[in-house]
Amino acid sequence: MDTLPDHLVWEILGRIKKTVDRNSASLACKRFYEVDNEQRLSLRVGCGLDPVNEALTSLCNRFGNLTKVDISYAGWMSRLGKQLDDQGLLILSNSCPYLTDLTLNYCTFITDVGLCYLASCLNLSALKLKFTTRITGCGILSVVVGCKNLTVLHLIRCLNVNSVEWLEYLGKLERLEDLLIKNCRAIGEGDLIKLGPCWRKLKRLQFEVDVNYRYMKVYDRLAVDRWQKQRVPCENMVELSLKNCIISPGRGLACVLGKCRNLENIHLDMCVGVRDSDIINMAQTSSKLRSISLRVPSDFSLPILMSNPLRLTDESLKALADNCRMLESVRISFSDGEFPSISSFTLDGILTLIQKCPVRELSLDYVYSFNDVGMEALCSAHYLEILELARCQEISDEGLQLACQFPHLSILRLRKCLGVTDDGLKPLVGSHKLDLLAVEDCPQVSERGVQGAARSVSFRQDLSWMY
Repeated sequence: MDTLPDHLVWEILGRIKKTVDRNSASLACKRFYEVDNEQRLSLRVGCGLDPVNEALTSLCNRFGNLTKVDISYAGWMSRLGKQLDDQGLLILSNSCPYLTDLTLNYCTFITDVGLCYLASCLNLSALKLKFTTRITGCGILSVVVGCKNLTVLHLIRCLNVNSVEWLEYLGKLERLEDLLIKNCRAIGEGDLIKLGPCWRKLKRLQFEVDVNYRYMKVYDRLAVDRWQKQRVPCENMVELSLKNCIISPGRGLACVLGKCRNLENIHLDMCVGVRDSDIINMAQTSSKLRSISLRVPSDFSLPILMSNPLRLTDESLKALADNCRMLESVRISFSDGEFPSISSFTLDGILTLIQKCPVRELSLDYVYSFNDVGMEALCSAHYLEILELARCQEISDEGLQLACQFPHLSILRLRKCLGVTDDGLKPLVGSHKLDLLAVEDCPQVSERGVQGAARSVSFRQDLSWMY
């Protein structure tokens, strides 16, 4: 190795991707150690830093070209030593001139003072904060003012971020492309409109309201009425995920749904107020849609809904089938089950979607309208490769046996299905059709019954959910 030129040593070590392997290689000789120091661009640390500031200083001095740093204190306890604090962020800002991506998970000692230090990281383009409970909106504002190249911002369970001036400032910069706000209690759906012109640049938006506060927001009818009708330009949006949100007709997030011309993935989870018209408008606009996931609330007895009952129907599915001819993944779920007589989506609506679109992955959860007739129809689903059925209690062994006739099915997952037994899987045993069969918590299916039904088999039995 001593005779190898430097560029070959650089190439060889550059092909080692696992951190543990790189650590081992760097101990082999001084030459490898020095090359590793120059090549190492990312670093992930946490509870093992002790004493924290001295250890961080040493690491930053050793790896002078760091661009990505991930600091996580998940599972931290006081006996594990002191956590990273504001002084640690000062060390990072002074010692990592090339820092572009910073993640802070469960760093509960970080305050707004520490975030102010980050404002001097002029190359910072991605900041991800999870359960950094001491920071406020002022700290976020200091970062976005200083780091004008910020394109990715993730805030998860930042409970004290109670001002949104930083949203307005981000809107004026028009650089943000990826925004995730999850369970930040003081930030509501209406605040997102403050992004203003930045909506044009935004490619990914994930917004989740704390489920413990969702019903309180639903009852607050005045908050919904205060939303103003807005024209939201979001033509570059590729991925949209909304959870526990309120969708008000013609306002707020409802405006976003009908404007995403380049949307490829959408996830609507327990969003109260979604109407057929919202899904139809989205389908007519988003012809490039490849994936849709709908988890529909089943509680339609809330006061806000009494005067105007809401329910997604087959009209939504038919609009998707007619307009989104690139749709490959469909996931439909009801929050706590629906009786067949009042189910939002019928079997006809689901099958229309399957027959008109090249659906490769179909997942149904608590969809009582899907039964053995639906399984028979899937025999002509020429693109279907992955099928997941959870709590679909109308499917029996007769329907399950038809799975061996699906043209290209390779992965089958069954979860909490009461009507299927070992007999339903018998045609698959020894057929070598499936690459993977996963069976979870189906009371009438045994571990012996799944053996040989696929190249890879996963079985779990926990029936506590039934009692």
